[in-house]
Amino acid sequence: MKRIIIVLAIASTLSAFAQKPKTTTEKQKMDAFISNLMSKMTVDEKIGQLNLVTGGEATTGAAVSTGVESKIAKGNVGGIFSLTTPQKIRKAQEIAMRSRLKIPLIFGQDVIHGYKTTFPIPLALAASWDLPMIEKTARVAATEATADGLNWTFSPMVDLARDPRWGRVAEGSGEDPYLGAEIAKVMVKGYQGNDLKAVNTMMACVKHLALYGAAEAGRDYNTTDMSFDRMYNEYLPPYKAAIDAGAGSVMVSFNDINGVPATANKWLLTDLLRKEWGFKGFVASDYTGVSELIAHGLGDLKTVSGLALKAGTDMDMVSEGFLTTLKQNLNEGKVTIAQINMACRLILEAKYKLGLFDDPFKYCNDERAAKEILSQENLKFAREAATKTFVLLKNDQQTLPLQRKGTIALVGPLANTASNMPGTWSVNADMSKVPTLLQGLKEVAGNNVKITYALGSNLIGDPNQQIWGTAHGRDIPRDNRPESEIIAEAVKVAEKADVVVAALGEASEMSGESSSRTDIGIPDTQRRLLAALLQTGKPVVLVLFAGRPMTLTWEQQNVPAILNVWFGGVEAAKAIGDVLFGDVNPSGKITMTFPQNVGQIPLYYAHKNTGRPLGDRKWFTRFWSNYLDVSNDPLYPFGYGLSYTTFTYGDIKISSNNLKPGQKIKLTTTVTNSGKYAGEEVVQLYVRDLVGTSTRPVKELKGFQKISLQPGETKTVTFEIGEEMLRFYNSQLKYVSEAGDFKAFIGTNSRDVKEVDFKLVK
Repeated sequence: MKRIIIVLAIASTLSAFAQKPKTTTEKQKMDAFISNLMSKMTVDEKIGQLNLVTGGEATTGAAVSTGVESKIAKGNVGGIFSLTTPQKIRKAQEIAMRSRLKIPLIFGQDVIHGYKTTFPIPLALAASWDLPMIEKTARVAATEATADGLNWTFSPMVDLARDPRWGRVAEGSGEDPYLGAEIAKVMVKGYQGNDLKAVNTMMACVKHLALYGAAEAGRDYNTTDMSFDRMYNEYLPPYKAAIDAGAGSVMVSFNDINGVPATANKWLLTDLLRKEWGFKGFVASDYTGVSELIAHGLGDLKTVSGLALKAGTDMDMVSEGFLTTLKQNLNEGKVTIAQINMACRLILEAKYKLGLFDDPFKYCNDERAAKEILSQENLKFAREAATKTFVLLKNDQQTLPLQRKGTIALVGPLANTASNMPGTWSVNADMSKVPTLLQGLKEVAGNNVKITYALGSNLIGDPNQQIWGTAHGRDIPRDNRPESEIIAEAVKVAEKADVVVAALGEASEMSGESSSRTDIGIPDTQRRLLAALLQTGKPVVLVLFAGRPMTLTWEQQNVPAILNVWFGGVEAAKAIGDVLFGDVNPSGKITMTFPQNVGQIPLYYAHKNTGRPLGDRKWFTRFWSNYLDVSNDPLYPFGYGLSYTTFTYGDIKISSNNLKPGQKIKLTTTVTNSGKYAGEEVVQLYVRDLVGTSTRPVKELKGFQKISLQPGETKTVTFEIGEEMLRFYNSQLKYVSEAGDFKAFIGTNSRDVKEVDFKLVK
């Protein structure tokens, strides 16, 4: 037996040595190829590789690239974004193949939550707490996007966000670093797969490095100001997780960090990203991020372009500051040829890894596009995925699920609009394939249900604000009759129904980029409609469309049932019907805290205690940390979400109250489905470090499991805690764990938990 073990060990060792040169050889082959290519390149051609231009199909800024074809022919373009279809991309790539050195272009796009098959917005996907499902959405998105000619996605957005006024919370995973990091990893894996040269994988671009989600006052593009303690422990982990997962590229954020805008921040892009984290890919600016350094006050275009390159920005999106000024900077000694060479090499490496030098037209396949985009399989998955993201916020007297009989009045400005169903950043969605909620409910309800409809109100009372909230072709035509007349019409429809479904909330472009709001409640005219519907005495179900946490204190007090459907993608309408009628039991749980009002913002579960915490004292206690006019509590806590059934948790059993480094303790609890419906529950584990050299949050998410239970079924759920899970960055930015007392919590959300004590012993 010993001889066999020794032989196996030797074989394993030899196998390891046999594999190592293969990896080295592949890298050497790439290095040699690119070095040979760069030896033939002029300075102008090298700088040209650093220029990223827009194809003009979709933009997120005021500037649009011009003269693109002639620049490609001269070797002055490295990549194009917002250009799609195999035909258009082939045409652009053919121009590149006629340039002097025939260097292929890279083609990017904002493939944020699906491509043509659009999935729920990222904040909604996070609410599923279903990592395999989230990974599959990225895998499907990559398959479709590459079938349409693309090979680079500006996703995932991993910005931690704790201010729901910021519209771009819709694009991220919420307020928690642990959950955000887990989702970042699976998104990168979903896009890139195991082989970037495969025709159905694409390069991920992690954004926005860094701290973009902490924009002051929740106002997009605004400045940030943050301690290193908060930065390292809370905001940076999702970025690092994506880098560790192998993301091929990074996009820089618009904001400043420690007084230096990210696009020109050497500490961020070189010291942290490359030296500390070991990132080997390339860094792209955001849209006109380089030229915007001028408005930040760093100098003219030539100056800021030099600063950005030296800091570690490799590719200039749309500004063309690199293209027009770097050679002059080089001649004046303000940048070096080594800096230009490094940026050029990193971009060429990305193209090599994608296999573009082997076949520049590998993504231009009309047959793939026709077969793989919007396939029935993909649409079916999109519908299933959407149902897992909806969050049941309230359900008094079992108002939901709806019965398949009688008359349902569907009312509201979001009830009969297809263009708003997919949500923000669905630039590739085929709106002709998107049913309205009215259409979806009629299809799902069946022949025994009569569904009537009324507009009920405009989206927003102010017509200008409605225009701003329905940009990018997401129009909702206004009804110019008096508001009272529109509401009265809806009330008449409601009075003749057995139940009212009110489709209210935000339009898709009321969240997302450049869509910050100071009032995050349901808009004025919609609120008045909802009040009128409640006065009919009919049961009212609020189907809430939202791209952010909203202030729903009045609705929580007055509306019998609230189902938050976010923006669910191309199949959202049918998925909403599936949940409303009980074909699917909602299981989503929010990943951002819902405040009672905007005065509480920022409000998040993993806060630190003050020296005067309110604790269990009453709402207001003089000289303690609280408000005069509202409690400290959220409306809905992080991790909250109801079900059509109920779940009962047993007490926590712990394998040992003492944890030593290198060991693990086990926590077990039982979860019982004590209701009448089969359902899924997200069991959540939190930990608190009670005493430390630095202040620590009152709770930190450290694990979760999504389980499925039949009525009456009980399952035992086990979590393991190791010393490494208790580490944090201390005041010297050392990643440490500290001996002492801890608490562990297990429950259905961050508030409703059971707890147990343990010690870390060193």
